[in-house]
Amino acid sequence: MPGSAELPDVLAGPVLEAAPRLLGAVLRHGDVAVRITEVEAYDGANDPGSHAFRGQTARTAVMFGPPGYLYCYFTYGMHVCCNVVCGPEGTPSAVLLRAGEIADGLDVARQRRPGASDRDLARGPARLCRALDIRLSDDGADLVNGPITVTLREPATDVSTGPRVGLRQAPDRPWRYWITGERSVSTYRPAAPLRRANRPDLGL
Repeated sequence: MPGSAELPDVLAGPVLEAAPRLLGAVLRHGDVAVRITEVEAYDGANDPGSHAFRGQTARTAVMFGPPGYLYCYFTYGMHVCCNVVCGPEGTPSAVLLRAGEIADGLDVARQRRPGASDRDLARGPARLCRALDIRLSDDGADLVNGPITVTLREPATDVSTGPRVGLRQAPDRPWRYWITGERSVSTYRPAAPLRRANRPDLGL
């Protein structure tokens, strides 16, 4: 059975191959583990939806490194989301971990997400990070040697695909993958329409 040691080799290929391979893998941080049920692929310079589309910045530096590391970012001023870096070093592709089900440490996850149903504890990228206590300071974590690890399982056999959630750039690419029929998969939502400023038409 695959495990953690094989992770860099599996992730070294193209992101559209690596992303579905992470379905069913176990992401662990301390006492809590999540079985990944939904992911999204982001293909760096080939993908206007990627944070790395316009090149390397201090924020995205880990995406340009070797595969098998965690890329974390802060969104909406309050949430942390995490990605698994893949592809050869210098190619900034990554897989967003969108959702999963708690596989271990259910009571701890409940304490971190009070009031959430068990189905919703890690249903969505920010909720997943909260349940696992993954923080922005975990950016760059080595996913083989810990303390946050990804352990591969046998490849998922029933996989669905569709557009990524909430994107304005390249919204129709079917680069979201999920295990068909899993209750923990998040709800698809397109990007909200932009609101135009209330100003007179200057006829330009």
